[in-house]
Amino acid sequence: MIDITVDNYFSVLEKLGEKIEVLEVEVVERPEKETLEKIHQIKRKLLTLRKSIWALREVLNSLERIGSQFVSRETLIYLRDVYDHTIEIIETVETYREMLSGMLDIYLSSLSNRLNEVMKVLTIIATIFMPLTFIAGVYGMNFRYMPELYWKWAYPVVWLVMIVIGTTMYLYFKRRGWL
Repeated sequence: MIDITVDNYFSVLEKLGEKIEVLEVEVVERPEKETLEKIHQIKRKLLTLRKSIWALREVLNSLERIGSQFVSRETLIYLRDVYDHTIEIIETVETYREMLSGMLDIYLSSLSNRLNEVMKVLTIIATIFMPLTFIAGVYGMNFRYMPELYWKWAYPVVWLVMIVIGTTMYLYFKRRGWL
């Protein structure tokens, strides 16, 4: 009965392994919030599995050590084999847990990279508009003695200067590969 129980753990581990393989692809190609939830769900299952197999391993270990009069020598050899299988299951569970931790790191890295890209674009936009805001601020003040305020072409010239500055900065950022 113990052997059947341990063998069923192998089939459970096989199914979890298939889910982990699917998750690996999902984490790399399209990491989303649902992916994170799936990772945590499988980690909880593995933790439960580890707790139950650990208890079974302890029972098998104590049966082997005690060597009761009810356990024959042939059965002890059989119990050692089942004990080895429990050790193998525990090692597989630990391997899967490490893989999931790695996937969690990959998920967080890709999220961080996406955030960095957004921040880069916002920073470039703010950098382009900073000198334009300065110029608009200077000409938005109500000074009496600014000679260019009374020139006929002052308004279009200010617009032209602002467009040239914005375009130049945009082209500079584009050439540097920042956009």
